[in-house]
Amino acid sequence: MKQLKKYLPPLILLLIFEAVAVTLWLAKNNLFYLFNFSYIGLAVSLGLFLLIRKYRYARRIVQLLVGLYMLVFLGLISRENMQIEGFWYYLFTGVFEAATIHYAVAKIFGPLIFGRGWCGYACWTAMVLDFLPYKVPAAPRKNLGWIRYITFAASLLFVAALFLAKVGNIERIMFWAFIVGNIAYYAVGILLVYRFKDNRAFCKYICPVTVFLKPMSYFSLIRIQCDPDKCVSCGTCKRVCPMDVDVTDNARSRRNGTECILCMECVKHCPKKAL
Repeated sequence: MKQLKKYLPPLILLLIFEAVAVTLWLAKNNLFYLFNFSYIGLAVSLGLFLLIRKYRYARRIVQLLVGLYMLVFLGLISRENMQIEGFWYYLFTGVFEAATIHYAVAKIFGPLIFGRGWCGYACWTAMVLDFLPYKVPAAPRKNLGWIRYITFAASLLFVAALFLAKVGNIERIMFWAFIVGNIAYYAVGILLVYRFKDNRAFCKYICPVTVFLKPMSYFSLIRIQCDPDKCVSCGTCKRVCPMDVDVTDNARSRRNGTECILCMECVKHCPKKAL
């Protein structure tokens, strides 16, 4: 019974995604939402199951399953801009579809439950960057987080300008913005990796989506917790954390607390199983 109990989290997560899938399917009368959220729920639940089984590449499998699905199928084949520009586009048109639903579930309200799990398991930009050599930052974190607010504002102003100028065929522009935007994200992300010797430098300093993710993640229900009775303050968890989070502090105001991507590296490497 105890063995089965530890597999409850992936089952509960799958049921949550299925509830979202069925609700949107019935509300929007569109079978796509049933497939979309069922697929993502299955992929994430599989990853959590593999994590519990201590499979080394569990998170990478989820990243590829979800990231490639959203980049290739939704973005390139279905021609949906799932970047932040797509969110602004649908928001300005007053339509609750595609990117607005995606942002509401994964990046605005979802983080109240799973924090920045999106960044750790589903982001197609991080999916590529995480395969580069600097999985653990080789230098101290820089004070450059303000740049994310510039990219956030730039994405909003870009889409707003298209609407204010009454540019025709905006849907086609959004598709090309998705392609060009992704190329730019990958190029800048890879340059930053080698400049700062940190695979997650793009996430820490540039990514505009974190403007949504960070404040909501502060209240996340799912968090890495430290058992102070087991912790021996060896510092291992801090050394292996790709986002420089002080997970030994259980306070919500802990250092870089809203940066945790639930990658579980600290849990896997803790010698005393205190996390």
